[in-house]
Amino acid sequence: MTRAFSHGPEVLDDWSGLILSIRERMDRRRYELVAVAAAERLGSSYCMLAHGSYLASTFYDEESVVGIVSNRGAANLDETDLAVMGLAEKVAGDALSVTQEDVDRLKRLGLSDAEIFDVVAAAAARAFLTKVLDGLGFQPDSAFAELAPELRETLVVGRPIADA
Repeated sequence: MTRAFSHGPEVLDDWSGLILSIRERMDRRRYELVAVAAAERLGSSYCMLAHGSYLASTFYDEESVVGIVSNRGAANLDETDLAVMGLAEKVAGDALSVTQEDVDRLKRLGLSDAEIFDVVAAAAARAFLTKVLDGLGFQPDSAFAELAPELRETLVVGRPIADA
């Protein structure tokens, strides 16, 4: 990312501050699920690898993360997780497709307006980073090639991992 933002390091600093302010407001596991849902919809291997591997090392095992990405409905996620990821996916792919019913569903599941805002903000911020990295043609760092094969293959949804 440093190389991608080398012509605008202040933009990276500002984006990092923004994403930190969003992430600090959220449960970290929820934030990572939102990031994965948005990154998958955006076709961002970079973000999928970064956030998927974090989920696998912190909250789930590798097999569970593969399941979450491959078949979210069959994964061991509760209705709230599924709804949050669904909203993040909609925001990332086509924010105009978000309906009042999407918001009301999250409210019925116990999320506050502030928590719903955080989901939307996290997905929108993910879209910004993805568009910058992909718009400049950057590939995910070669270090991601060291992930377990099934996890790595599941998380590469766009550009391939860079060669070493």
